[in-house]
Amino acid sequence: MSEMSRTELVPGFEVSAIGFGAMALSHVYGETDPEQAPRTLEHCLDVGVSFIDTADVYGQPRPGTDGPAGTNEELLAGLLATRRDDIQLATKFGITGRLGGEQLDAKTTQGDRDYVRSACEASLRRLGTDVIDLYYMHRRDLDIPIEETVGAMAELVDEGKVRHLGLSEVTGPELRAAHGVHPIAAVQSEWSLWSRDVERNVVPTCVELGVGFVPYSPLGRGFLTGKLTREQIASDVRAGQERFDGENYDVNMRAVAVIEQVASERDATAAQVALSWLLAQGRRLGLPVVPIPGTRSPQRVTENAGAAALVLSDDQLARLDAVADQVAGTRNLTFVSDDWISAGRE
Repeated sequence: MSEMSRTELVPGFEVSAIGFGAMALSHVYGETDPEQAPRTLEHCLDVGVSFIDTADVYGQPRPGTDGPAGTNEELLAGLLATRRDDIQLATKFGITGRLGGEQLDAKTTQGDRDYVRSACEASLRRLGTDVIDLYYMHRRDLDIPIEETVGAMAELVDEGKVRHLGLSEVTGPELRAAHGVHPIAAVQSEWSLWSRDVERNVVPTCVELGVGFVPYSPLGRGFLTGKLTREQIASDVRAGQERFDGENYDVNMRAVAVIEQVASERDATAAQVALSWLLAQGRRLGLPVVPIPGTRSPQRVTENAGAAALVLSDDQLARLDAVADQVAGTRNLTFVSDDWISAGRE
């Protein structure tokens, strides 16, 4: 395994400075290559990207099945069988609908004690491991107090099935309530140059409580790389979404031009600049930040890993800070309700 800088999300839990979002290896962004996926995962470890993120709902549902697909977790099982000690493994529970059909029912969530336990047991079986390093509540069950859900998660820690707890897309007050039940190691929410709403309330609460932050979609579902074409968008989950559609696409490409200009100044890629900005933003705001970009390409894994060593100047950071003001469209997806993300409940 190559050397990469490490980040301590919370005391005693150290991960690679750049992680990997394994959802990209499933079909959400179009067809995948089942032979390439294991090679990409192996390459992550070879270049030092050891923090790997999945969820029980990721992957193509098997014919005739309902609920979380589990197939992305199964994909990771082969790697875990041979290199478990090299990996900091994160997975999630709580979305009980299918992520992989044409639409996801945003209200299909569950967070009662029995479900938490059964979901964890199912993930452990699919992953072929006896412990999950970081176990997230993927989305809140709004009919269940968050204290009840986290209490059930804490029992899993006591039993040695889970090492650390995480929460995804929670508000500041929800995080504070959960943290009062059991220490939370990390919050995972969308955060990037064009999605900064979490900086209003969620990030300050993380700083206050000493909780790490794991930004998903740190490259704006691929848009911030400057390589995403309209044709690519038309065939997957991004089709018809506000930021990727019609005139908004053109407006947002002007924002990408700022990123590309900084990249040209540093002999870097736009993806590396976007990730480096997130790392710098974490330092400026006072909390550990570990982005989890996803890709299907080993080459892109290497490229993204290079962001950990890229240091941007104050002037470049200032220009990048202004990118969000140029963005057209909201980050929430049109086929889910507003309360699906933390900003919709603040």
